[in-house]
Amino acid sequence: MRLSLALVAGVVPLLQAQTTAGPLLLQKPTISRTSVAFAYGGDIWTAPRTGGAARRLTAGNGEASDPSYSPDGSLIAFTGTYDGNTDVYVVSADGGVPRRITYHPAPDGVVGWTPDGKRIVFHSPRTSYSRFARLFTVSKDGGPATEVNLPRGYSGSFSPDGSRIAYMPNDPANEIWKRYRGGETSEIWLVTMSDASIERIPRENSNDSWPMWVGNSVYFLSDRDGPTTLFEYDTRSKQITKVVDNSGLDIKSASAGPDAIVYEQFGSLFLFNPGTKS
Repeated sequence: MRLSLALVAGVVPLLQAQTTAGPLLLQKPTISRTSVAFAYGGDIWTAPRTGGAARRLTAGNGEASDPSYSPDGSLIAFTGTYDGNTDVYVVSADGGVPRRITYHPAPDGVVGWTPDGKRIVFHSPRTSYSRFARLFTVSKDGGPATEVNLPRGYSGSFSPDGSRIAYMPNDPANEIWKRYRGGETSEIWLVTMSDASIERIPRENSNDSWPMWVGNSVYFLSDRDGPTTLFEYDTRSKQITKVVDNSGLDIKSASAGPDAIVYEQFGSLFLFNPGTKS
């Protein structure tokens, strides 16, 4: 126990010191009104949105990733690989013992939450006949999972009223191949749940990913104009706008919260305000 505490005490000053010394290696961020959470070193950490000391939220003989704040910011769902399997877990945003939510032998990966905050969205190949995933939801308290009525899906975000979903039908198989333009580039579809009608975000074989439904817009990452950066698709005007100029390294992941989007670039985290476009 003394050794474990010493290791934790040593990591936090390291994170603080690296804010000016170089990349922090922070991954898969998520955001609430007051805090950000992220994966670092196989665990989930949180920090104030204004910056400051990071606090480790998980620990154990396994790996935690893909954190996602509930809409009210009280819970964090995450993907945990413990006991030899990958499943959905949830933990209080204030800390505590994580609770395992799914128990299927297939790997389950956290995607996000339903707009009402009652269910966790995850992807899994548990009902697939081949190597692809589908989207499911499960109660934050556990229980049987419900398949989203889509033939396949990897990442998705529901509209505020829950009537539509912006999702990736295929996983980003080649996201580490910069400027890939082969046959497996990823795209984003908008589906109306009542009649399964599809609207495609316009593209010319770009790699589009990480859809985030905010108000009447779907924000997403794309390499359609050079390095991967943040774009906005207005569902009313059908116009696409690049909202973050990027002449550097690719933005790797992004997540929308109640009033901001947090994204990861070269191991550091940045906040984007959709209201002011800053």
